[in-house]
Order: sequence, then C-alpha cells, then structure tokens
Amino acid sequence: MTHAIRIHEHGGPDVLRWEEVDVDVPGPGEVRLRQTAAGLNFLDVYHRNGAYKLPQLPTALGMEAAGVVEEVGEGVDDLKLGDRVAYAGYMPGAYAEERIMPAERLVPLPDFIDDQQAAAMMLQGMTVEYLISRTFPVQAGQTVLFHAIAGGVGLIACQWLKQLGALVIGTAGSDEKAELAHSHGCDHVIVYGRENIVERVNEITDGAGVPVVYDSVGKDTWDASIESLQSRGTMVSFGAASGVPDDFSVNQLQFKGSLYVTRPTLLHYIANRSDLLGSANALFNAVENGLTVDINQTFSLEATAEAHRALEARETTGSTVLLP
Repeated sequence: MTHAIRIHEHGGPDVLRWEEVDVDVPGPGEVRLRQTAAGLNFLDVYHRNGAYKLPQLPTALGMEAAGVVEEVGEGVDDLKLGDRVAYAGYMPGAYAEERIMPAERLVPLPDFIDDQQAAAMMLQGMTVEYLISRTFPVQAGQTVLFHAIAGGVGLIACQWLKQLGALVIGTAGSDEKAELAHSHGCDHVIVYGRENIVERVNEITDGAGVPVVYDSVGKDTWDASIESLQSRGTMVSFGAASGVPDDFSVNQLQFKGSLYVTRPTLLHYIANRSDLLGSANALFNAVENGLTVDINQTFSLEATAEAHRALEARETTGSTVLLP
C-alpha cells in the first residue's frame, strides 16, 4: 500500500486527508512513478475549495511532481526503469507517494536539475514560458507589469524577463517581498496597500503605461491592471488569488484604448507532447542561463494541510515543495 493526500468534499485545508491507496500496474503507454517531490500551487487550492470543479470525488490533489520510473507498461519505448522524470498540468494526483502516469506526459530531467528543483518549477516555470513567450511575446526593451512578483511564478518570471531584456515592474504585499523581488532583478516593486499601482506605473513609464499586464491576483488588481495599460495593450489574467474579477462590459476595452484581454491556462499550451517538451526544454535552457528556483518552504506530504494554510495566508515566498 502507498499513501496520498485526498479530498472527499470541497472546503478548507481541513478536508485534506492522508489515506492509503492502491496503485495498479501500468497499462499500455503508462508507467508507475515513485514520486520524490511534489509542487504546491494556488491551482491546488482552487481544486480543494471547489472554485475549479473536479470531475469526481474522492480524488487526490496536486498538479506537478518529480520522481523515478519504477515500472513500465507495454509500448513504452522512450522511458526505462530508474529514469528521473517530472510532469505538470496533468490530472490532479501529484500529492501521492506513487501513481500511474501516461508516459507521454512525463519529461526526462537533465542531470543539472534535481528532483526538488523540478517539482518546484515545472508548473510555474512552464506557466511563465507560455505567458511571456506565446501569450504575449515580450521583446527586449519592453516594460511589463507583473503582479505577485515575489511568489513562485513571479520570481521565475522576473528572472526570465530580464534574460529577454525587459524592464520589469512588479507588485508585492510587503517590503520584505519587495526586497526579495529586487534581489531577483525586478527593476521596480510597488507595495500594494501602501502605494497606488496606477500612479506608480505612470511615474515609471512617464505616463505611457505598459503594453502588457500579467495578473494572477484577480479581483483586487483588475481595475489597476486595466488602468495601467497603454493603448492597444494586453491584459493577461491567469489566476484569481483574491477572487474572480467582477463582470465587465466589453465596451470598456474600447473606451480604455482598444485593449485586449485573455484568460489563458497552461493545459492548452502543453496539450500535445511537442508543445510540452518545447516548453520544458525552454525552461531548462533558462535555468542553464542562470535562472534560479527558490524553494523557500518544504513540508512533509502528510502535512499538506499546513502548507495550504501558509499559502492562502500569503506567508510563503518563492516555491514550496512537499516531500513524500
């Protein structure tokens, strides 16, 4: 028997249960994966509290992990026993000691990336890749506004944007988080709650605004994000940590300067294996070029409820890893 963190109902961190589960033998095209580290993401909170509905309950949670191939099913030719692999964006179930996975959703890990690092960066790193390379391809010399810059996605984005030659304006919730963002290359950090985001963006850009805003906060920052855009700018809403933004009239986009709004998700950007490997390899190349992943918190997998409480209280910075 092996263990997993599962939920039987939606709710707060207290619904997370440490349970014994059965793991079948892998079928055709599948492998049995012994997981060595799992990543913690706000997406997991949305799954737990029911903001994003899951197809059935009970179910395990978690969207990314790293591990070692323990058994391969029929027809699996590109993976073998002992291979180190990682994944992100598949069906929930990463909060487990072992699981069955389709081989085509697993990415072989290069030697220079360890298991905890991989578990901490696959979902967040590939999210950054599609946001800044494919949703709105950032060019050298452009200025971007990126909310929650001291979080796991934000710190990766900050470094990667600097590799691209962008000027980065970030927002953070405290002076300590602002200092962390600065240490990762963020050019300007706006401490929300104390500083007016729109006013500061206008000061920094001499009133021009920014061509793109990346917003995972949602309700609390929506208006400021829209007001910070220059004419024909793009609002990339990729999360809702503070709640789903209020409904708005599409005419607002016209009146604010012929703006664009998109609500992308990683799953659609890595839907086929070619896109998955391309995104992962771009991330690995960024790491080779100096991008670092800060694992600032680790919890035992059994203590996942405690990790969720810390994440929702915004007590975490960088990435958090759960260890089986």
